[in-house]
Amino acid sequence: MARELTSIPQLDSPSLLTDGPTPSFSVRDTLRGGLVIPAHPLVLTANRRLDERRQRALSRYYHAAGAGGIAIGVHTTQFEIRRPEYALFRPVLELAAETMLQCDEVSGRRTLRIAGICGETKQAIAEACFARERGYHAGLLSLAALRDANDVVLIEHCQALALEIPIIGFYLQPAVGGRLLSVKFWRRFAQIPNIVGIKIAPFNRYQTLDVIRAVAEVGRAGDIALYTGNDDTIVVDLVTEYSIPVDDKLVPMRISGGLLGHWACWTRKAVELLESCKRVLGSKTVAAELLTLAGQVTDCNAAFFDAANGYAGCIPGIHEVLRRQGLMENIFCLNPIETLSVGQSQEIDRVHRSYPHLHDDAFVQEHLDGWLS
Repeated sequence: MARELTSIPQLDSPSLLTDGPTPSFSVRDTLRGGLVIPAHPLVLTANRRLDERRQRALSRYYHAAGAGGIAIGVHTTQFEIRRPEYALFRPVLELAAETMLQCDEVSGRRTLRIAGICGETKQAIAEACFARERGYHAGLLSLAALRDANDVVLIEHCQALALEIPIIGFYLQPAVGGRLLSVKFWRRFAQIPNIVGIKIAPFNRYQTLDVIRAVAEVGRAGDIALYTGNDDTIVVDLVTEYSIPVDDKLVPMRISGGLLGHWACWTRKAVELLESCKRVLGSKTVAAELLTLAGQVTDCNAAFFDAANGYAGCIPGIHEVLRRQGLMENIFCLNPIETLSVGQSQEIDRVHRSYPHLHDDAFVQEHLDGWLS
């Protein structure tokens, strides 16, 4: 059970520094090393029931592609899995954990398992406890349910969750259900010891810088791993070294890896891309070819995420790419009206044709039968 908080702490209160459970197998170090972490979709049958066979195959694909972790129960998995009429949150998380453990046992690897955590405090704590009990290493904490809460209430909520499981913060863009968060909030959030990472996904450069600054200014630049969720600027995020002024010194900062819906498809190529970005950071020189690639990746994302229609088809777009590869049989979402926008399929055709070096069709076809077995 979560420890009850008897009062709402002030933003400068030492109580914000209350310790939580210690992350296992150095979750912090693993995250800081830089991982490809796909946001795991939900696979449904023609009757919109959980397709366990293909759900498991999709997890196996991510593992075989070289992803260092998976995130499930998140936006790409569809927040509706928590609704009583579907009751899919528990079975989906259990299936993913079981599958990844089996893959790790065969390969000798250790895949980071991240569970999405949503809702007001009571619900979020229940989700965090369930995830911890099922062997998840960290929780990706959405604050969308606390849309009107002030910073004090938000910090109390985050502190309570950090007592249950290592937490990855989540700056989700308002266009898909997130809320604006101040740099003052991020400073206080970064002071909670059991924060192990932050997914930065506001699709906004100013707000991205707010998070980076906040982590540097509270002295946790070498402790909290930053991950891009900015699917519209993945490569630029990964090759940029920031230099943040703090107390008359410049603190170097970088984004270590990606926790992305975009990386839920063409994942093998995403792993290669991240390694290329790491080499560039080591050399201190960004090749023009990599910046050209950055634009191509963003063009693909515009098609997958349906940017032309305000991201209305962002989840079905990912499903469509996976369907074409044979990993999914359909593009169904739990909400029957959630589907591709007019012209989105043609846009996916275009980017697939234009950028053959960015898809992993051959890799999927080589291994698909085994993943489905």
